[in-house]
Amino acid sequence: MPAHATGTFDVKVIPQTPDNKEAQTANIGRLSLDKQFHGDIEALSKGEMLAVRSENLTSGGYVAIERITGTLHGRTGSFALQHSGTMIPGHQESTIIVVPGSGTDKLTGLTGQMTIKIENKQHFYEFDYTLPD
Repeated sequence: MPAHATGTFDVKVIPQTPDNKEAQTANIGRLSLDKQFHGDIEALSKGEMLAVRSENLTSGGYVAIERITGTLHGRTGSFALQHSGTMIPGHQESTIIVVPGSGTDKLTGLTGQMTIKIENKQHFYEFDYTLPD
């Protein structure tokens, strides 16, 4: 049966030096992610993001992978999330899913999808998921 988790998270986004001159020329940025989740998920996360923005900085896209380690509704383990998103003026869209087979320990078999909202610089998550019995 599907379950629902909610809460907030703090995030540090740290720009990284591009691996090559071609990435710099193509305006592709690489960033490391450092998150701390609060609420139904109590965990730390480490990840990497690749992003590109239009020259006028109004549109763009990103992909990211992160590994979350901690508890989900009291169940200990870790799992990975895969992000894909775009933004245009006034609208952002993203898909964030659990990487199949990435759950460990008490989170083995986890599947699900997360949504993120940002209001007044505070990050909120909603996570719809299932776990085997």
